[in-house]
Amino acid sequence: MSRLFMAVLALVAAPVAVAQVSAPASTTARPPLPLEVFAELPQIERPRISPNGKRIVARLARDGQMFLAVIAVDGGVAPTYIHPGKVDLNWWRWVNDDWIVVGVGREQNVEGTNFYVRRAIGIQTSTGQMVPIADKDAAQRGDDIVWAARDGSARVMLAYQTSIYIDRPGFWSKVEEVDLATGKRRLVQGPREGVLDWYADRDGVIRMGIGSSLDGRSSRLLYRESADAPVRTVDRAKRGKDRLTVPSLFLRDKNKALVIEDDEQGYSALYEYDLATLQRGKQLFATPGYDVGGVIANINGDGFAGVYVEENRPMIRWIDPEMAAMHTAIAGQVKGGQVEISSLSRDGQAAVVNVGGADSPGAWLVFRNDTRVLSPLAFDNRTIGLKRMHPVRTIRYKARDGLEIAAVLTLPRGKTGKLPLIVMPHGGPSVRDSEVWDWWAQFLADRGYAVVQPNYRGSTGYGTKFQDKGEGQWGLAMQDDLDDAIKALADQGIADPKRVCMVGASYGGYAALRAAQRDGDKYRCAVSYAGVSDLNRMLRHQRGFLFAEARGDWLRAQAPDLKDVSPVNFPAAFSIPVLLMHGEEDRVVPIIQSRVMAQKLKSAGKDVTYIVQPLADHHFTRQEDRVEFLKALEAFLAKHNPA
Repeated sequence: MSRLFMAVLALVAAPVAVAQVSAPASTTARPPLPLEVFAELPQIERPRISPNGKRIVARLARDGQMFLAVIAVDGGVAPTYIHPGKVDLNWWRWVNDDWIVVGVGREQNVEGTNFYVRRAIGIQTSTGQMVPIADKDAAQRGDDIVWAARDGSARVMLAYQTSIYIDRPGFWSKVEEVDLATGKRRLVQGPREGVLDWYADRDGVIRMGIGSSLDGRSSRLLYRESADAPVRTVDRAKRGKDRLTVPSLFLRDKNKALVIEDDEQGYSALYEYDLATLQRGKQLFATPGYDVGGVIANINGDGFAGVYVEENRPMIRWIDPEMAAMHTAIAGQVKGGQVEISSLSRDGQAAVVNVGGADSPGAWLVFRNDTRVLSPLAFDNRTIGLKRMHPVRTIRYKARDGLEIAAVLTLPRGKTGKLPLIVMPHGGPSVRDSEVWDWWAQFLADRGYAVVQPNYRGSTGYGTKFQDKGEGQWGLAMQDDLDDAIKALADQGIADPKRVCMVGASYGGYAALRAAQRDGDKYRCAVSYAGVSDLNRMLRHQRGFLFAEARGDWLRAQAPDLKDVSPVNFPAAFSIPVLLMHGEEDRVVPIIQSRVMAQKLKSAGKDVTYIVQPLADHHFTRQEDRVEFLKALEAFLAKHNPA
């Protein structure tokens, strides 16, 4: 383990080398890198620094998989690997300088039905002791940490269920305070019908709960001013018609909070909120033309230090003067590179920093605010390091109905003229692409393709009106937005409209299948990884979930007729070769979506390649699966749309 850690540290050059991440990329093409380089797992993932700034908990890449580990910041001690068993590692955080809490999950068969069971585990890092936080009667949902002590003790509050049966009180979450060191627990909030989510303020007072009707079609906000005040309903909403006004952060003044809500133009912004009158106050922050992504609490947890924004790329706008000064000091050493302060010690003097860009995977470093020293931690990609790869920028084009679409464009460095094009829609669909390192796009550009990632209507980040334009348009106007990117790039002389393929995953995989079925005259091939092919089957799949009626309402609203926009129903209409890949461990899109699609295409005599990855999930957490995918993708494109 010691050798591994020292090897990770050795991957990063001296701090002065960080400046190279901002150096201009050469315009000269160089030989393609081995595909295995792009398939490398991140060397470190989601590092979180301890309150005293001496240790970091993160996932480390080891033997092609990711493992949770605790690392000494000074590198003097070998990392301690944590093995909570054969489970998914969903999240982790520090409680005090010795204890962390980790969220884990796995599928478990209960009375013939598969449930995804979640748990929170307390781990004492000095001894390796693991403590289940929920009591023995915990049911499906048992990982919701709503509060952690700020006084150095190992106390947390956990909201969890004690029954899987919806007609029993234990189905709805109760909240307990648990001392991880002593095992003592006390009930803080009993269950209330309809409420699964509880929220606490910095002092550990349960102030808010969000409840839903049994069908999920209506919701309500519960609130109380103090620990001895009754919980009361202060807001109600119906799905698709209203939105709850939910505080994002409780302030030191018990009557004040912050909320993120739409402004007059339909873009979300940050506002003051009066909890006594339930009225919105003055606007505190907005970024014109874009939504606000979230608020960052200050060190005390009773005010805000910054705001997450995502214009052409994600960033933090620091409002707190000390944090703004820290960011400026770091950026000055990086000399123009993109800097993100991702984790802070409790006194704000030590920070984990990410440095990189859309054309460079970048590196992780530790910054000491008192000395202004940046120390290397690990590269994101050990082979590429801080090299700059293929240039990335945001373009805008008009869809056929006049709607403006923003898209991320990655071009192979040193190549000009009309290039072969990959249209690569994002998943979701209620997310968006931006100027960040994307190993798919960079791999494809390295092979000579222009890659466009349109933020089609329905994508988030561009205001509620833009997102709402996607409702009812799955496979219709949303698909048109993707097709219209081809004409826009052809008109600019960037892309050859006769050499285009669509490649996508999840919803992006659905769009690729829909393109092969509906728009084969515009594409030469299509690649779907973990894509949806049958919307009615997804509707049936969701019936087993909580609030299934509301989920069903939402899915049915995505097209006038789900059957008509489901590619699985029209195998004879497919006119171009298709590559289908899917992991058997996918818990987001069931593999049957690809299995049945492949069977129908083969029966119809179509050109289809179907590859099953037995251990792959929806998120490519294993390097072996990444390599296999890129090999299949490269071979498929070389055959049907060579660069």
